[in-house]
Amino acid sequence: MLTAIDLGRFASETIIKDSLTVRADLFSNVDAVLDFLLKHLNKGYIISGKAQRMERWDYPMDALREIVINMIVHRDYTSSSEAIIKIFDDHIEFYNPGKLSGGLSVKQLLAGNYTSSIRNKQMATLFKEAGLIERYGSGIKRILESFAKHDLNPPLFEELQEGFRVIVNRTTQKTTTREQVLEFLQINPNMTRSELSLQLSRSENTIKEHLAKLKSEGRLKRIGSDRSGSWMVVSDEG
Repeated sequence: MLTAIDLGRFASETIIKDSLTVRADLFSNVDAVLDFLLKHLNKGYIISGKAQRMERWDYPMDALREIVINMIVHRDYTSSSEAIIKIFDDHIEFYNPGKLSGGLSVKQLLAGNYTSSIRNKQMATLFKEAGLIERYGSGIKRILESFAKHDLNPPLFEELQEGFRVIVNRTTQKTTTREQVLEFLQINPNMTRSELSLQLSRSENTIKEHLAKLKSEGRLKRIGSDRSGSWMVVSDEG
């Protein structure tokens, strides 16, 4: 089965530096997408005291591979929408047609409190037999563990319109909770307090306090009503 994924390297939200549409068989798609990602990511080296230097990419590549495989396996192929990957200077967005299946919520997904429900069982079986999926339902846990080992904050997982989006960023774990709130709201101004609480593993009261402090400092503004409005992150330049 041939599947298509649109990829782009963005200089800004409206300026595209490079683009590619990958349309191939399942396994070739994974390799082609990863090749495009590597083309536009930076690689550094870690001096460990051993004879050889260790390579270190901006992001854990095993986690990015897992995200791409999940896109293919869990995609809603009856949807007319496209699977899209956008690479920016400081983050990558993975959008896939099809919300979480089987009534699964993002909260259950992150907590690991669910029984795996696979939309495309035959595809999942092919990847499992090829050794690219260890066991059903363990992918999110491995992604989170990989980002933690890479000293990066966890990705943002969210349902968006009729699909599902994962956003990974290069923010290190040393970043404060308050700065993480700003980063999440910069990417998605419509995030609610409960969604921030879930993504950052902080209580809603803690998130409420951070939001209030950021507003009082003039670093965050509320646009519209508390119930249906959105947030605007105020730049240092005002």
